[in-house]
Amino acid sequence: MSFAGKNLRYLRKLRGWTQEEFANKLKIKRSLVGAYEEERAEPRLEVLEQICSIYKLSLDELLLKDLTVVKNPGSYIDKRRQMKMAGESQEIQFVPVKAAAGYLAGYADPEFIDELNTFTLPMLAPGHYRAFEIIGDSMLPTPSGSVIVGEKIDDLEELKTSNTYIVVSRNEGIVYKRVMRNNRLKNKLTLISDNPIYEPYQVNTEDVLEVWKAQMVITKANTQQRWDVNQLAGMVNTLQEQVTNIKKKLS
Repeated sequence: MSFAGKNLRYLRKLRGWTQEEFANKLKIKRSLVGAYEEERAEPRLEVLEQICSIYKLSLDELLLKDLTVVKNPGSYIDKRRQMKMAGESQEIQFVPVKAAAGYLAGYADPEFIDELNTFTLPMLAPGHYRAFEIIGDSMLPTPSGSVIVGEKIDDLEELKTSNTYIVVSRNEGIVYKRVMRNNRLKNKLTLISDNPIYEPYQVNTEDVLEVWKAQMVITKANTQQRWDVNQLAGMVNTLQEQVTNIKKKLS
């Protein structure tokens, strides 16, 4: 019995890679990774050899052993597993504004990602996280220069309307917005700013490269925007009008 498909899925998740990221690393199509993991196809020998090289495994271990079961606590794979499960040592790659342009080209390149600075936040649950610096006033009262820590969303079907996300797309770059989904137009996402002077706009899902659900916002002390009551009430009314108009267009 071969454990190749099961092991490939386990090893990919051990590194926190999506199927697309793993496919880019192996220089194959994403659909092939899915086929291998679901055991609809057998990996070619050269692909198996690449995986063995990445994870320091033999072909026998990759094909004939169930790597999800801890058998040797001192092995490389089990050490990686223990690190992955230990929330206190979880590394978060940081994408500053100056790296944004490079990120669009290198977001799926593990070597590029490895060059980013990292930090840890022990209060986060185990998961796949990345942090992005944002600039501008479109998401006030979240100030320019804030760092948004996001958790990776692998499937756009997981998006929840009105939640905030970092959306990475070919045409818009890296933006922090609220997302509204249209159940009838599944090929588009509506992105909404918290600052009502900015109009909502749409992006095509085929142009979306990554989506990260905002989990934490890190800001410098004393930079939080302050609003008076009248100004805040005006913002709320404007936002309500924008949301109402969008819902009418979607219905």
